[in-house]
Amino acid sequence: MYNKNIYNKIGIIYNEPVSSGDFKESSQDILLQVEAVEESLYKLHKNPVRIPFTRNVGDFIKKIEKEKVKMCFNLCETVDENPFFISHPASILELLGISFSGSSSSALMLSTDKLIAKRLIESSDMITPSYVLYNENEPADFSNLKFPVIAKPRFEDASIGIDQESIFHDEVELEKRIKNFYDRFGEVIVEEYIQGREFNLSLFGYPAPKVLPIAEIDFSSFPNNLHKIVGYSAKWDKNSFEYNNTPRIFPENLSNVLETKMDLIAQSCFNLFMIRDYARIDMRVNSSGDIYILEINANPCLSPDAGFFAAAEKSGLTYPKMIELFLSFMSQRNDK
Repeated sequence: MYNKNIYNKIGIIYNEPVSSGDFKESSQDILLQVEAVEESLYKLHKNPVRIPFTRNVGDFIKKIEKEKVKMCFNLCETVDENPFFISHPASILELLGISFSGSSSSALMLSTDKLIAKRLIESSDMITPSYVLYNENEPADFSNLKFPVIAKPRFEDASIGIDQESIFHDEVELEKRIKNFYDRFGEVIVEEYIQGREFNLSLFGYPAPKVLPIAEIDFSSFPNNLHKIVGYSAKWDKNSFEYNNTPRIFPENLSNVLETKMDLIAQSCFNLFMIRDYARIDMRVNSSGDIYILEINANPCLSPDAGFFAAAEKSGLTYPKMIELFLSFMSQRNDK
């Protein structure tokens, strides 16, 4: 057994999950990420220390200083279940001058806010589904949208608030139910639902990322009465039809033209949002070959069964090797 005290401590920063509630499954997934990173750090003969991040920032700073942490894996997805604060842990680490994995606070803020993300994408001549922001305090005009449309919480992640019930087939139905959606999740992005194939492009590397093998969601088992989306049930409810019928595949028959276009778009998004180390860009391709950007995921989930590591593994990386590369990225920044 090695003497772990001779190694600098590496913090694993994470949000404390909840044990109950409608979305407890996605909340508790953070512990799987913590355990996987921790196990790999031990295998790499490092000395990890878990440090939860809450609104009690004073206690967090005291723990960081007490443990003499020099580098951190920033796994935070919320702060006390509020996704609006996702950039705050990174901000504190930046103020403390501690090198950490993943994107800066500004990149996390820009990519998590779906409204800002869409505006940035549009300003860069890329395509995202047409949308309207719904806020009960301001009038919303849905007349220019093509139905069906899908409602997404402006700030939530992990497909929270997205399921078959989030899709509206006409304006009457939308006007009838959107207020309830707003009451649950706050401001809502109502965007056109794009029929087509769904792809996940993961990027990994510092200072310049590489696009990992392209993944596609296989909806071939979906009946006609279900829209082809990866909603909350598909991600987290192991007993649901959606969970068991949305396998991730790595298609080998993509045309060179489509693959090249998606690679370029993914790289453009990475640079546009000033993302660092790793990301996952979700896209839809319609029957005409138009590529729509659905989501920009800075700091995507690092669970061993999640999409990012699936792509990393497909490229030939083991989980410990991936963690070792993250350490290399952070060390490079420490040296500057």
